[in-house]
Amino acid sequence: ATPADVPMGHGGPEPTSSDADQALIQITSPVAGRALPIEEVPDPVFSTGVVGQGIAIDPTSTTVVAPATGTVLTAPDSGHALGLKLDNGVELLIHIGIDTVELDGKGFDVHVKAGEAFRAGQPLVTFDPQIIKEAGYSNITPVLVTNGFAFTTVEGHPADTVTTESQVITVTR
Repeated sequence: ATPADVPMGHGGPEPTSSDADQALIQITSPVAGRALPIEEVPDPVFSTGVVGQGIAIDPTSTTVVAPATGTVLTAPDSGHALGLKLDNGVELLIHIGIDTVELDGKGFDVHVKAGEAFRAGQPLVTFDPQIIKEAGYSNITPVLVTNGFAFTTVEGHPADTVTTESQVITVTR
């Protein structure tokens, strides 16, 4: 058999698993602020990990930016949440504040639509934290990997201060 006749990646021994072989995916924060463990989110739907594992950001900025290139899965007019599929295969839910769907879009300016491609750093939603606070809601923003079942681990990295350049979630293939 010539090399062209041999199917690549088939018939050989299975690769062994070691730390060097595992692909790590680093996800940056979509908003500046303080990164908290998801267990500290004041809503059991998020804090128990039912929706997914990740991190929560107590924001100090007002613009949610794309942490990597990808495609918008969901971008409701209410602006309170975004579903993203990153080009690396990670699916993220970014939920701006807690119970903010009740604001019906007040204080949110959505810059993208479902199906739209985006690039890393692109503004996705601008929000007014004062409107959220005045309505009695928390500004804490869960950032969750919703397809964590497709990966070995999903780990959030709490920190007192994060920027949109800070790595806040590590996903292992």
